[in-house]
This record gives sequence, structure tokens and C-alpha cells, in this order.
Amino acid sequence: MQPPAAEHKNPFKGRLGLIVAVVVVLALLIALPAYRWFFLISAGIGIGVALVLFLWHRYKPIKESNVENKRPLGL
Repeated sequence: MQPPAAEHKNPFKGRLGLIVAVVVVLALLIALPAYRWFFLISAGIGIGVALVLFLWHRYKPIKESNVENKRPLGL
């Protein structure tokens, strides 16, 4: 007999999960002043990296000849 599989069911899926995540972040921003700085610095770094990657791929797009393994699964 096999032991029961450890399945983690997430009760918050889809739009409800996004709303719960936003509420938790807002509650932390209000309750913990140090978390505000962490959030601002993290969001700034994330936006900066996203902007650099966007501009990099806009002005240096990937060409067909640059991709070596076009069929990695052999399909």
C-alpha cells in the first residue's frame, strides 16, 4: 500500500488569488514601515531589469540563425 500523496491544494486561484496577494502586500505596507522601503527598492530593481531586457530585445532581436537547437525534444 502506498502512502497518500501530499497534494497541496491552493484555495485561492485565478482572480481571487491575485486579489488576496494584493491585499496581503497592502496590509504589510501599512503595518510594517521597513517593508515599505524593501518593497520600493525591490519594485525599482524589477522595473529597471524589465526595462533593460525590453530595450535589449527590441534593438537586438533573436535571429533564426542564432538558435542552435530548434527542436530540443526531437519532435
